[in-house]
Amino acid sequence: MTVTVVGGGLAGCEAAWALAERGAQVTLHEMRPARNTPAHRTDRLAELVCSNTFKSLESVNAHGLLKAELRLLGSVLLEAADAARIPGGAALTVDREIFARHATDRVSAHPRITVVRGEVTTTPSPGIVATGPLTSDALAGAIATRLGLESLAFYDAIAPIVAGDSLELDRLYRASRYGKGGGDDFLNAPFSREEYDAFLDALVAADQYPGQAFDPIPYFEGCLPVEEMARRGRETLRFGPLKPVGLPDPRTGREPWAVVQLRQEDRAGQMWNLVGFQTRLRTGEQRRVFRTIPGLAQAEFLRTGSVHRNTYLNAPAALTAHLSAPDDPTLLFAGQLVGVEGYTESLATGLLAGINMALLLDGEAPRIPPPETMLGALLRYLHHAPPAHFQPMNANFGLLPPLDPPVRDKRRKRELLAERALTAMRAFAAGVAPVAA
Repeated sequence: MTVTVVGGGLAGCEAAWALAERGAQVTLHEMRPARNTPAHRTDRLAELVCSNTFKSLESVNAHGLLKAELRLLGSVLLEAADAARIPGGAALTVDREIFARHATDRVSAHPRITVVRGEVTTTPSPGIVATGPLTSDALAGAIATRLGLESLAFYDAIAPIVAGDSLELDRLYRASRYGKGGGDDFLNAPFSREEYDAFLDALVAADQYPGQAFDPIPYFEGCLPVEEMARRGRETLRFGPLKPVGLPDPRTGREPWAVVQLRQEDRAGQMWNLVGFQTRLRTGEQRRVFRTIPGLAQAEFLRTGSVHRNTYLNAPAALTAHLSAPDDPTLLFAGQLVGVEGYTESLATGLLAGINMALLLDGEAPRIPPPETMLGALLRYLHHAPPAHFQPMNANFGLLPPLDPPVRDKRRKRELLAERALTAMRAFAAGVAPVAA
C-alpha cells in the first residue's frame, strides 16, 4: 500500500522519511512550482520562508530539548540543518539555500519516496496532510468540509534581510547575548536613548499595507510585527527584540539603551537578518525607517519584510490525540496546520505522524511520547487545550509536568526537566525505531 503525504515542507518531508524508513511506499506531493505561494521563492522541498534559525541547541532551552528528542527519533531534517549550519550563537542557524538543497536531494533520493509536483485538492486516506500555514484555498476548503468546521487563521511576518557589505561596521559591534555560542556571532546596532526615541517615532508613524478582509483575526503573540509592538508602549521593544541586556558594547563596556541584533543568513556572511523585525510596513517605508538604525544608513535590502496569512486547525476541537480525523485514524495532519508554531515544532509533528502511520499500517495503535517529553507535552496541548480559546503553541517548559519535589533554581529546574525528558524519550524511541535500526 502506498501512503500519500501532501506538502513538501518541514513536516511533510519528515513524515515521508519516517514512513519510508519503516518500509512504506510513499508518494510525496508538493504543489510548487506548478502553483506557488505568496512566501516561497523556489521549488525545493523544506524551503525556509521566514527565519533561518531553528533556535537554541541547549537542552536547558525548550527548543534545544525538543531537538535533542527529535535526534533520538531519527530526524532527517536536523541532519540537513547540521550540514548547512552557519554561526548563530547557541542556535542552530543555517544557510537556507544549502539546507533546502540538502533536504531535497536526500528525500528525493530515498528509494521508497516518489515526489510528485502538483496541487492536491482532496484529503487522502491513508495519508498525511502537512501543507503548512499556506495551504491552498481548495485544499483548505476540503479539509474544513471533511472535518466539519472552519479553519482559523493568524498572521506571520517575515523580517528583512540586508547585504553585509552595505553595513557601516564601524558603528556596529560583534557579540552574542551573554557571550553564548561563539561569543561574537551577531552584529549589534546600539541605540542611544535619543536615537531610540527618534526611531520609535518614525516606526509608529510609518505607513503600512492596507488591511484585508481577514484583518480582524488577531496576530499570534509570539510573532508580532515590530510596528505593532512599538504601538503597545515606548518600552515594549526595549524589553523585547531590542533588549540590550547581556550585550555590552565592548567600546564602552556598558549596555546601550537599546540594540538591534543582525543574524548571519549565509556562510559567506553576505546576508544579515534583522532579528525580531517582522513587519507589514510598505517596502519604501521599511527602507526609510530601518535605515535610521545605527549602522544601517546605507543598507541594501536583499529582502524586505512581508506578511502572509497562516491557516491552522482547531486541533482540540477537530482532531484526535494522534492528530487524525475523528472518523479515520489513517487521515493524519501535521506541521503548522495543526496549530504548532516554529520550524522544530512543525517537523516534530511530521516525524511523529510518519511514525504513527507506520504503526497503523502494521495493525498497531498509534503512540504519543510520554508527557514528560517536550514532544509529548506539545501533543497533549494540541489535544486538551480549550477549543474556544485555542492558539498556536511553541515548545516551552510550561507545557511539561512539574518536578516533584519542586526545584526553585531556574537553571537547575530546567536541567532536571531535560534529563527526565530525554530519559523518557530514549525509551519511547526504542519502541518505535525502524526495524533496520
